[in-house]
Amino acid sequence: MAGPMQGKRGLIMGVANERSIAWGIAKAMSEAGAELAFSYQGDAFGKRVEPLAQSLGSDFMVDVDVTDDASMDACFAALKDKWGSIDFVVHAIAYSDKNELTGRFINTTRDNFKNSLSISCYSFIDVAKRAAELMPDGGTLLTMTYQGSNKVTPFYNVMGVAKAALEASVRYLANDLGPDGIRVNAISPGPMKTLAGAAIGGARKTFKHTDQNAPMRANATLEAVGGTAVYLASDAGACTTGEIIRVDGGYHVLGMPQSDNL
Repeated sequence: MAGPMQGKRGLIMGVANERSIAWGIAKAMSEAGAELAFSYQGDAFGKRVEPLAQSLGSDFMVDVDVTDDASMDACFAALKDKWGSIDFVVHAIAYSDKNELTGRFINTTRDNFKNSLSISCYSFIDVAKRAAELMPDGGTLLTMTYQGSNKVTPFYNVMGVAKAALEASVRYLANDLGPDGIRVNAISPGPMKTLAGAAIGGARKTFKHTDQNAPMRANATLEAVGGTAVYLASDAGACTTGEIIRVDGGYHVLGMPQSDNL
């Protein structure tokens, strides 16, 4: 029986290792029948991504720097040459100087603010512009966000601002691209034990707190996030766009910790 992603092709951006959210999504999409390409930045990440891509039967990897127009152009030109068109892109890229993901938000530097917004938010807009040209029959654009976009989270700092901008971009892109049959959504997992998450001050305490207090008494898993991505990119998600889908065990509904943890 064909999987819900059978016949669909797309690009996964942001795999760092086997604990990456992007990897959880890649595995789920591959198991659902999708054909995948992977982007990476630099040889060090390329060496990590290559065996993971191969384990899913993919030998299509592209070195991409999302801050460089020529690099981005080359990536999507390679996709066009290989496949002609694509059905989805998963954007799981964010960056901030880890030295500014501790302490106070007010101490954010101008350079890190611009760099964080450029890589964590503008890169998705830039990806969307290029990807849309390869989606003549419609498609799906997915990105990753976090509740620090709308609620103060210790040490998340400038990343919260970047994610707020990213979520607003999802809504505007959904409106721009809807007439072309292209859906744009974001997935918002709770804290996860990823390479990126580990850079944020107090990450272990945050993970433990949400695990103990979320209604499901559990943090998100890679499998749960991957399954959500499959739904959004498959035909089952045909009428869902402009959404921030939370996969956080219900933590976002709480006003206070559970009574045992007050």
